[in-house]
Amino acid sequence: MKKLMKFTTNEIRQKFLEFMETKGHFITQSAPLIPENDASVLFNVAGMQPMVPYLLWESHPKGKRIANSQKCVRTNDIDEVGDDTHLTFFEMLGNWSLGDFFKEESIAWSYEFLTSSDWLNLDPKYIAVTVFEGDEDAPRDEEAADIWKKVGMPESRISYLDKAENWWAAGDTGPCGPDSEIFYWVGEWEPTAESNVAYDEDNWMEIWNNVFMEYVRDSEWKLSALPNKNIDTGMGLERITATLNGVKSVYETDAFADVLLKIKELVGEENYNEKWARIIADHVRMGTHIIADGICPSNVDQGYVLRRLLRRSIREAYKMNYEENILVDISKMFADKFRDVYSSVKENEEKIYAELQKEEEQFAKALKSGLKEFDKLLKGFQIAFERSGKKIDTIAGPKAFKLYDTHGFPLEMTVELATERGYKVDEEGFNKAFEEHQAKSRAGAEKKFAGGLADDSEATTELHTATHLMLAGLNHVIGGGVHQKGSNITPERLRFDFNADGKVQRDVLDKVEEFVNEAIQDETSVVMTEIPKQQAIDEWVEWSFWEKYPDVVKVYTMTGKSGKVYSRELCGGPHVETTKDMGTFKIKKEEASSSGVRRIKAVLNK
Repeated sequence: MKKLMKFTTNEIRQKFLEFMETKGHFITQSAPLIPENDASVLFNVAGMQPMVPYLLWESHPKGKRIANSQKCVRTNDIDEVGDDTHLTFFEMLGNWSLGDFFKEESIAWSYEFLTSSDWLNLDPKYIAVTVFEGDEDAPRDEEAADIWKKVGMPESRISYLDKAENWWAAGDTGPCGPDSEIFYWVGEWEPTAESNVAYDEDNWMEIWNNVFMEYVRDSEWKLSALPNKNIDTGMGLERITATLNGVKSVYETDAFADVLLKIKELVGEENYNEKWARIIADHVRMGTHIIADGICPSNVDQGYVLRRLLRRSIREAYKMNYEENILVDISKMFADKFRDVYSSVKENEEKIYAELQKEEEQFAKALKSGLKEFDKLLKGFQIAFERSGKKIDTIAGPKAFKLYDTHGFPLEMTVELATERGYKVDEEGFNKAFEEHQAKSRAGAEKKFAGGLADDSEATTELHTATHLMLAGLNHVIGGGVHQKGSNITPERLRFDFNADGKVQRDVLDKVEEFVNEAIQDETSVVMTEIPKQQAIDEWVEWSFWEKYPDVVKVYTMTGKSGKVYSRELCGGPHVETTKDMGTFKIKKEEASSSGVRRIKAVLNK
């Protein structure tokens, strides 16, 4: 029978990173959950996502061998959360070769980490693998199969599967290639010598995937060999922890077990429901990390997803007859687990708890207003029936969505209350309205992820450069402590949000104008350098949203012909080479944007 070594999530994460370090990998910090310059998704959904630029075209500042534990969020399977395997937040252990080692080393090292007594010490007889079976586009991956045999994998444990199972591509065009997935036996009996994934898939659970990027696909869908071949691997931390501890559910591991006991203690054993408790634990864990990475509950973009899941957590507690605040208590338990793993949690604990408490208090009010609106809606149905004699028995999807969007009323609560009173809810219509809202949010996010720039035209680039100078001017005149809170720049004007205690007086704005125009007239040059993020922090480089930047950052320094340094700031957008032809800077308007945030609108006149 299987003999398993018991490991905690922290121990497995650390062992993985230490192992990869012995193989010459540089260990990087996790990128934030919010993608940088990628509007296709609201969150980083896979370990390789932040690595795409380096897999496709850029050279990584830390070399050709990289490894880390990447924070990820996926909400496409939200209805499955609470079963044995699905999570919204998870960690992906991964390592990459950027034109360095390839299949031989990747497979050998994966097998060594899993089976060596120095590392995870899994029994090889409980491991099986899959490789690409080949098709008209690319040949059968006999190379990978032969390497697996070479390291000791029995031929009977190797399955050849099609492109749907064993092929990776960045998109319709670009780098792609076969992959090899590694599985572990989870059956309740001993596997036969002939058992493998192809014939016994229900008893083999995937624990690791090795992607071999050896081809590039052109616009005509033709494959050709890549000159620089890459490796991308991914192993779900929570899943491998469950496997190594011999439990069926990720919720039975140390990642969740004590949290679920705490929830049971809070709600009382007589009210406790395992699935509802799992939903609370998962969603609060996700919320803790999203807030730590700079997102607060709101009605747009990532904040909308965060609010929806936090309020779902509160609703699950209500269903267990627990109507006290619960989010902060649970979040503190997760902060204890991650405080020494991800600096974002340690540095933002008070903010996390404050946002969770505020959301819980707001939701209590939302429930009251939502119930009032719900009763008003049904009363309208009754009046309509009395007038026309035609009974309305279904709450339309857009109306159900309005209850959610305006009042924070969860769909399941609308359905539950409607059912109690003899009504149905058009859930399909609700989902359609929700998807339309997400599409609008995503469209708005495209500009946000572009750094607030409408385009990369000459006029927009000049105004973007002027924005840097204006922020430097604000700090110069006011005396420091001013930071960006948002921006939107078009070819016609710049709009810039910044922290402030109150209205900025016109005489201050005039001095800021003078500062910017002095820099323009000084024919200031703009030079970009790349330095470690910690060095930039230590040198007090101007910043906005530290958590969005990688370990190595781009710093733009603006120096006039006089030798005066006007601005030194982190950024990723386009800038002019010199301010010589930018014209005259003019602040047109200063106004309130939100609590503690002011907004400036300005132009360049030529």
